[in-house]
Amino acid sequence: MNIIETRNLTKTFTSRTRGKGAARTVEAVKGVNMIVRDGEIFGFLGPNGAGKSTTMRMLATLLVPTSGQATVGGHDLLREPSRVRERIGYVGQSGGTESSLTGRENLMLQARLYGLSAAEARQRTTELMETLELASFGDRLVKTFSGGQRRRLDLAMGMVHQPALLFLDEPTTGLDPQSRVHLWAEVRKLRSAGTTIFITTHYLDEADALCDRLAIIDHGTIVTEGTLDSLKRAIGGDVIALGLDVQNGSVKRAQDLLLAQPYVRNAREADGGISLVVEGGESALPSVLRLLDGAEMPIRTVSMARPSLDDVFLHHTGRTLREAAE
Repeated sequence: MNIIETRNLTKTFTSRTRGKGAARTVEAVKGVNMIVRDGEIFGFLGPNGAGKSTTMRMLATLLVPTSGQATVGGHDLLREPSRVRERIGYVGQSGGTESSLTGRENLMLQARLYGLSAAEARQRTTELMETLELASFGDRLVKTFSGGQRRRLDLAMGMVHQPALLFLDEPTTGLDPQSRVHLWAEVRKLRSAGTTIFITTHYLDEADALCDRLAIIDHGTIVTEGTLDSLKRAIGGDVIALGLDVQNGSVKRAQDLLLAQPYVRNAREADGGISLVVEGGESALPSVLRLLDGAEMPIRTVSMARPSLDDVFLHHTGRTLREAAE
């Protein structure tokens, strides 16, 4: 079963420059078509400004699409927004907690807003505080929480009404490595309990660690979608990283030389050398080394690996995710 289906979903914003009368139109999302299946962790990967959060906010009924259609949780996004809201939870980048209340009070309030009785709200709050390990600090004021503690409370707030679908918008931004890993574990537990997770991220390791399937979005358009393995296999090669002497234009000369070889699918400058995508890495690597040695281009380091998500992003957009962010 598909819990989300979109067809040509778009969002256009119009703004005016201060001191000038001319309006400027920005196409933030340009005809997004995608499917999210019930019970999976679906990732939306892309740099800041790619349209990830705008798409999520439309699907969560927080923004009205400019055009297109979508069903979320079996309900039409435009005709039945209230029914969609009953089926979803949403955790935004800035969260939604009240700092002057305790964690427990925040959860009780959220539960009551979703229509739970006082007794049901108390029971659900207790369950979540135990499940997400909030009990040791949940009776303190939220303004005393660490970043990781606040994000775990945000997660509890989003699932207090037991939604079928949970939207997480950049959930680990700003967290330390230990807190990120802890939050990933909680997300996996939610999926194991039957909740579908839709997560936006610009972290490659996060997408690799969590997602069953992934869509890459760039400039408001989905450029590819699939399981992580299928996306990596689609590149059709291995990645060889060469550390070269970067003086006297040697990197550019080596790049031109390698691109002329039939077994090299891509070659780009990267971190003081060249990153290659080649067919048959084991057999291509000796040829690469002989070629550069014959051209008197000393190699400082060499490594070979299977394609990464950054290689997938590069293949479909012409630049790495880090370059896109910059």
